[in-house]
Amino acid sequence: MRILIVRHAEPDYIHDSLTAKGRREAELLSRRLAAIPAKAYYVSPLGRAQETASYTLKKVNRQAVTLPWLAEFRGKTVDPDTGKPRIPWDYRASVWTGRPLLLDRERWMEDGLVSEGNTAEIWRETAEGVDALLAEHGYRRDGCVYRCDTNTDDTLVLFCHFGIGTAILSYLTNMPPVPMWESFLFLPSAVTTVITQERVKGEIEFRCVSAGDVSHLLAADEPLSLAGLYPETFNGVESTDPGLWPDQPWPQAIR
Repeated sequence: MRILIVRHAEPDYIHDSLTAKGRREAELLSRRLAAIPAKAYYVSPLGRAQETASYTLKKVNRQAVTLPWLAEFRGKTVDPDTGKPRIPWDYRASVWTGRPLLLDRERWMEDGLVSEGNTAEIWRETAEGVDALLAEHGYRRDGCVYRCDTNTDDTLVLFCHFGIGTAILSYLTNMPPVPMWESFLFLPSAVTTVITQERVKGEIEFRCVSAGDVSHLLAADEPLSLAGLYPETFNGVESTDPGLWPDQPWPQAIR
């Protein structure tokens, strides 16, 4: 089996929809995904993911199952600098590094950076959601592997978000999520591919073969959105919205 974890195209967060650029990205993405036979499609309930998925679903004349737990990861931590709730990623390296528990896949939720708040609760919800979804297709979690009597090469497509998509990836590959949340960014409309390996009959492990792939944009010479990244060089504005950066045209691109 292979699982495609698809981040929504460039978002208009205020209206929970896509920008004009995001709609171009969703169209290019749909041309790629429509060429891949998929057994099933799943989508977050949030508007930006639903709109992204609609381009592909229209092309293949299929419907997706909406899964509430595929909404953007709702877990919050308590920021040690402000004391206020915040998402568990985008911490500065000086805050989250040097904390061994965050690198422990079994004990990372015990670290004080994430133990205050509801991150652990939402993580468990995510794990249960992944396991329930895979159980529908005959895969049963057993420690760090899955058991399946009839493993196939079917493809499942999940339209979701960066935070929840990274959480799913870390759970399937048995890695703690915090280093992945802090050190990776899957750009809008990126596709992450995870496949099964069955080295022992009936014993299934998952392996990521492509993370954050945006080749569908590059092939069409569509600029890659900077949304979600902090400034490459210091400009005095600590924001992942390039529209707020001084002397920075928007939209800007990396290629």
